[in-house]
Amino acid sequence: MKPSTCRRFVLALIALLALAALSACQREPQPEWRLTDVSGHLPDLDFKLTDDNGKSVTGADYKGKVVLMYFGYTHCPDVCPLTLTQLHVVLDRLGAPADKVRILFVSVDPKRDTPAIMHDYVNAFDKRAVGLVGSDGDVEALAKRYRSAFTREPDRADGNYEVSHSSAIYLFDAEGKARLLATPSASQDDIVHDLHLLTSMETRP
Repeated sequence: MKPSTCRRFVLALIALLALAALSACQREPQPEWRLTDVSGHLPDLDFKLTDDNGKSVTGADYKGKVVLMYFGYTHCPDVCPLTLTQLHVVLDRLGAPADKVRILFVSVDPKRDTPAIMHDYVNAFDKRAVGLVGSDGDVEALAKRYRSAFTREPDRADGNYEVSHSSAIYLFDAEGKARLLATPSASQDDIVHDLHLLTSMETRP
């Protein structure tokens, strides 16, 4: 190979390596999630419901906060109180970053769960929790949007009934993007770990 040809080859190789290095620097490193990564597979946080103070709210009202969304109801005998208790412990373990987090507890029992009832219920577990209620149609549409499911049992003579529902926790970043799914088997350690990552992510303008 002639010296001039060799020199051009070396310069081209250096340019190619520099371009590859620049491209690698521009790619954002992927977080090492422990929970199920649903980025790009579920829609952004979007709804129009009533919060536990009787105020009409939308998903946009929680922009800037990392959101943990859970479908349940106040008459739930076991899963809901256990889940809200676990989330309270998780946020306490998270420490100062927990101020950037909100728990959204969406009622699948609009018939019995009024804003006032929801307010007393969620605040008994954590002050960062918000109860959300809506019409049957609104709640069903929201559950369908995130591939959740629930079924109300027939009313008994005493007016009591149970509601079977999914028990996954949906995690959204501060931009309202669906990021993670925590199943009932997820450990507190894993949820705390991923919340640390979510709360430390920079929000794009």
